[in-house]
Amino acid sequence: MKKINVLSHSISLLGLSALLAGTVTATFAADKKLVVGFSQVGAESGWRTANTDSIKAEAAKRGIDLRFSDAQQKEENQIKAIRSFIAEGVDVIAFSPVVETGFEPVLQEAKKAGIPVVLSDRAVKVSDPSLYVSFLGSDFIEEGKRAGNAAVKLTGGKANIAELVGTVGSAPAIDRKKGFEEVLKSNPDMKIIMSQSGDFTRAKGKEVMEAFLKAPNAKDINLLFAHNDDMALGAIQAMEEAGIKPGVDIKIVSIDGVKGAFEAMKDGKLNVTVECNPLLGPQLFDLIEAAAAKKEVPKRVVTQEGVYEQSQAAAELPKRQY
Repeated sequence: MKKINVLSHSISLLGLSALLAGTVTATFAADKKLVVGFSQVGAESGWRTANTDSIKAEAAKRGIDLRFSDAQQKEENQIKAIRSFIAEGVDVIAFSPVVETGFEPVLQEAKKAGIPVVLSDRAVKVSDPSLYVSFLGSDFIEEGKRAGNAAVKLTGGKANIAELVGTVGSAPAIDRKKGFEEVLKSNPDMKIIMSQSGDFTRAKGKEVMEAFLKAPNAKDINLLFAHNDDMALGAIQAMEEAGIKPGVDIKIVSIDGVKGAFEAMKDGKLNVTVECNPLLGPQLFDLIEAAAAKKEVPKRVVTQEGVYEQSQAAAELPKRQY
């Protein structure tokens, strides 16, 4: 399994605990219970559920007072939650942004209140980088490139591609598409002929795939690129109901590496999944505790992840934690 090289200005998750461990937790234990406000995107996928579970479990393990809010995939809910955290006077705010833009005003409010902000899983676009102290998460562009390279390998560089895009305006949807299309630039016989958002959900992925299969050029599709596994699993159901053999008649590449994807690969219905690790709780709270103690933290922390093919699925499946 290949690994991503950590960027020169970043630090890997594996080294983060060692860097930040030690006196941070003890400092807060001696003074008061650390209060953290966390706004989650929602519960749109198995990946997100595993991410939430990891964060809640780690907060409980460390004795942290976690004020958790589910935005239900709505930016306005997330902004309200952050304003509520500011009003409550929490020690640190962390959140996984629904989309990249629109958060600058509320982040300015947090900065004015002296509350450090940590981004988890997804990034934001702001004119002032000091509005957050650190961003922990995957390199989504690299994930898109890995998916693109897997697609080239599967099809010999000749493909008519249907694309299930993630939530419009979200960092993973934007960057995974960008990385995938960078690979296509050097493979002119690979073309995206259909592309639509499935909003990162299984139900929407099935619905959009059903529409793709009713299009006049549906028979031209020989590869599906799904921005996450849940949409791919929904698409697999749509294919089977239409009498198409997923993974055979239409090759499938998706991103996340959830257990359901490995089960589908084991059954020959999905060809490749690009890993995106959701178990960020321990590393996230290392950053949060350091930020609360006003310690210097890395601005960008990139996870290390791999790419899995059908041949690896049976051996890997028992190891998956999500």
